[in-house]
Amino acid sequence: MQYAARRQQLMRAMGSGLAILPTAPEARRNADTHYPYRADSHFCYLSGFTEPEAVLVLDARAGKSVLFCRAKNPDMEIWDGFRHGPDGAREAFGFDEAYPIDELDERIVPMLAEADTLYWGVGRRADWDARVGRWLEAARGARNLGPAPARFADLMPLIDAQRLIKDEAEIATLRRAGAISAEAHVRAMQACAAGRYEYEIEAEILHTFVRHGARHPAYESIVAGGANACTLHYVGNRDRLADGELLLIDAGCEFMGYAGDITRTFPVNGRFSGPQRAVYEIVLAAQAAGIEAVRPGVAWNDFADAALRVLVEGLVDLKLLTGSVDGNIESGAYRQFYMHGLGHWIGMDVHDVGGRKDANGDWIRFAPGMCTTVEPGLYIRPADKVPAEFHNIGIRIEDDVLVTATGHEVYTAGAPKAVDDIEALMRAAKE
Repeated sequence: MQYAARRQQLMRAMGSGLAILPTAPEARRNADTHYPYRADSHFCYLSGFTEPEAVLVLDARAGKSVLFCRAKNPDMEIWDGFRHGPDGAREAFGFDEAYPIDELDERIVPMLAEADTLYWGVGRRADWDARVGRWLEAARGARNLGPAPARFADLMPLIDAQRLIKDEAEIATLRRAGAISAEAHVRAMQACAAGRYEYEIEAEILHTFVRHGARHPAYESIVAGGANACTLHYVGNRDRLADGELLLIDAGCEFMGYAGDITRTFPVNGRFSGPQRAVYEIVLAAQAAGIEAVRPGVAWNDFADAALRVLVEGLVDLKLLTGSVDGNIESGAYRQFYMHGLGHWIGMDVHDVGGRKDANGDWIRFAPGMCTTVEPGLYIRPADKVPAEFHNIGIRIEDDVLVTATGHEVYTAGAPKAVDDIEALMRAAKE
């Protein structure tokens, strides 16, 4: 079972320490209504357990994992649904021990008294920092031999480093999330037409997600027509689509806890204008350069720089920037049109853990099992010296890419992005 293997890997990195990891709390939406529950990603990665009110304890000294969760309660299960209970969770998810959550306080204190190092999410949640403090006071009194444990460490960096390299089960799930997300973008292209509203196209995307068992988007979908595409995190999704404009869609599903993240930009009427196509081809070429750089051993900054150079060359060719390519890169003048990075790690979180630099401050180098997005863009707002034909053209193209042993795999390629392919798909949908 992959969860047990992940726990064992983490405990090896902990030495003889003890780790405490709670899942996410439930969140109230309003009155007596809650947001759909989503377990903490770190917790779910190590446990597979998705019920609320649960805590995972890893005792590396003893080499065992202990779950604390809600007890079976037939009356509550009538109202809220099935609960594994400690015995069922232990059997289903391979824990060494499992107990009711109500027993956490009394059982954790003797475990802390024997530990030399305590790991937890330091500073992540004030309520848990306070609770851990109370346990430590009790453990010191029980031990009566000085501090217990003697050392403290943040658990998150250890899990982050482990999650950066995806195992085979994660890769399979990410591929499925990518395939569902790609199908949703195809449906959006087919449904798009002047006069429809952004939220109507969003509905087509959500329909595809849910139809395939991905009941929730991985993030709030961006469906941005015309000038809205020049707002990077536009989520209003309420305006009417106009003939001659572009539509930028940044949307991905969450499938079994893993995120898809795709952006496609296409003409509302199915035909790129000359200026739209000119800008689009620059972004597409930049993405190709970035994807080509995704292979083992390449440093993150080199990957980003490969795409940036293509974007700046294109902006100079269009006379949206003046001067040399190197000069515009050095001065940062390109940020008028391209103000974000080339990508981010993707996994259980759409902006996944791992960082872009290691503990020594060096750029991380790609290694097999890493997954990143590649998403260059150009956003041309009306401004002095910007020709009117380019005003309000916002274009981003994004795919999810797995680093393989020999190069890379674009596992969201099911959503077309070549100009001719997009126009052919949209034309066929109207016939």
